[in-house]
Amino acid sequence: MTYVMSDLHGMYDRFIAMLEKIDFSDSDELFIIGDIIDRGERPVDILEYVMDKPNITVLLGNHEVMARDFLRRLTAEITDGNTASFDNDFMVELAIYKHNGGIPTINRLLALPPDKQQSVLDFIDSLYAYEAIDVGDSTFVLVHAGLGNFRKDKKISEYSLYELLELRPDYERQYFDDDSIYIVSGHTPTKLISGKWEIYHSHNNIVIDCGAAFGGRLACLRLEDMAEFYV
Repeated sequence: MTYVMSDLHGMYDRFIAMLEKIDFSDSDELFIIGDIIDRGERPVDILEYVMDKPNITVLLGNHEVMARDFLRRLTAEITDGNTASFDNDFMVELAIYKHNGGIPTINRLLALPPDKQQSVLDFIDSLYAYEAIDVGDSTFVLVHAGLGNFRKDKKISEYSLYELLELRPDYERQYFDDDSIYIVSGHTPTKLISGKWEIYHSHNNIVIDCGAAFGGRLACLRLEDMAEFYV
């Protein structure tokens, strides 16, 4: 079976509980469409869990993009003992990252030995921004935020990271003429769309960020039959 989650935001215990709830096995496949890290207390634990799982595919979220360059510089300078070289630009970047929930990620990453820090950062560097998969007779475009600034003549490879990971699309618009193509995204908590912490379906748009880090629920969607699971 094929499952999709998003916006785990460091909620390791909920993530493990969800895997148990869906009885996730080696014969299943899971796609996590961004924002594993930040906010919750155990973001690096989730990263370490998924890194070596061949049947779990992680895609970029805006939080991974925000973190990757900053964390690499941070770990390099701390390892080299060059913290005195942190300039004003770096401190501004740190303040922004802290504001966006980055402290748990920083603390957990720095607690690792340098070789494991490097492995985690290399893993984040390896992530792609989107995936298109076929399940049954349907095609699912998996992307963190959606297809911002959509044009029908625009290939998905031509979209910028900002358009894929930050811009919120029009969920009341059907983006493809083919009814068998769906866009599955996270990023926008569903309560902001429908007023409910549950997966939102509209015009072949499926939004699965149900606010696990904001007092809502962690959601998981099974693509074969559209079954929904919540923790």
